[in-house]
Amino acid sequence: MSVALTRRRGLAKVTASRAPLQLACLGLVALVVAAALLAPWLAPYDPNDVDLSGALAGPSADHLLGADAAGRDTLSRLLLGARTSLLGPLGVVAFSTVAGVLVGVAAGWRGGWLDSVLSRSTELVFAFPGMLLAILIVSVYGEGLLAPVIALAIAYLPYVSRLTRSLVLAERERPYISAYKVQGHSALQICLRHVLPNIAPIVLAQSTINFGYALMDLAGLSFLGLGVPVLTPDWGRMVFDGQTAIQHGYPLSAVLPCVLIVLTVVAFNVVGERWADRFARRAA
Repeated sequence: MSVALTRRRGLAKVTASRAPLQLACLGLVALVVAAALLAPWLAPYDPNDVDLSGALAGPSADHLLGADAAGRDTLSRLLLGARTSLLGPLGVVAFSTVAGVLVGVAAGWRGGWLDSVLSRSTELVFAFPGMLLAILIVSVYGEGLLAPVIALAIAYLPYVSRLTRSLVLAERERPYISAYKVQGHSALQICLRHVLPNIAPIVLAQSTINFGYALMDLAGLSFLGLGVPVLTPDWGRMVFDGQTAIQHGYPLSAVLPCVLIVLTVVAFNVVGERWADRFARRAA
């Protein structure tokens, strides 16, 4: 009994020490989402309003965070860029989660040849780098947000399907499954009403972590000129556009979106890992 108590106290200390970081990351996520939703009302200027007389202007009363090489207000582009920077990862996560859960449930519940076929198929997708797949699709269909979102969603699908499959395999062995089968419930009813609600929290936690990685990948594609169109505000595109300013000694228009990308990715990862740890402890 004393050993168990010692472990619980140790776990409580670790949890308490991580609480400030987790709360800060959750607050940052909420702040970024709120900024993206309210961007049209918060932005002081049109993000594409070119003013060459104010090119590379430093922070001032007119431009709180300065202006880029074309004289566009940096704050306005950061606010509006949050929309595209979050919308793309949201599409990736939504598609990969829905498709991955369907594949994982089918493989884990049915087993047999279906499990073998689906598992081998996801392994093939694992062997193909997601960024390379996105570059290939964008090179065929041209710039825009849809092509890289679809490509990365396919690349992220195996992560969700593998996790779902392992959770379903464990859930299928629980006594309540046999009880519902004896009562005459169909496999579809059991999966929809009981299995999916039980595994949903862990899957959603993993999807939150995937959101951060998808944001980073899409920002990288935009930096390479393969993401959103040229005039669309986007954090990755802002880093690309800010290269000229860095060469002239004005790094702010490129550094600020870099900092936002890093902080947002870290925040989503910390929040997702916190949820995953919490749900894992509950399941144990």
